[in-house]
Amino acid sequence: MIPLNYNEILMLHGNSGVIGIVKAGTRNLFFLETEDEEIVLGLEPDDLLVSSGFDTKETTINGIKCVLYMLREVGTPLIVLPKDHPASKRLKIVVSIGSRTRISCDITPGTHPEQDILCGVDEFGGVEILGVPGGVEFKNLDSGRIECKPFTV
Repeated sequence: MIPLNYNEILMLHGNSGVIGIVKAGTRNLFFLETEDEEIVLGLEPDDLLVSSGFDTKETTINGIKCVLYMLREVGTPLIVLPKDHPASKRLKIVVSIGSRTRISCDITPGTHPEQDILCGVDEFGGVEILGVPGGVEFKNLDSGRIECKPFTV
């Protein structure tokens, strides 16, 4: 288990991508918008917001922090694109919200309303990220560097 508090962000740095993780904390309702409906997601404080970036540039790392801040602190809804939406090819950062996230490189970014799967780079394919009391657990993590920092923008 890797310790993670509400006021921290865990960054998993790989060779070709980055994953950012924050606790849901006291905000217990998140909104997921699809083409057809609005879904209200109820979360527990130890559930996670997980964001995946498809390169390792500083702008992507900052973008991950900003996206997670917008979702958790501002209350911005999470938007899911239709399967064939042209914008999915241009997404640089995607997000999943819940107690468990599985990283897959075999899905189209931004098009999955199921919040237990998230598009990621090949080196993190198959990794599972679990929110546990006081921290985060990883399964199938064979590479990458983990860094815990204050969660600020």
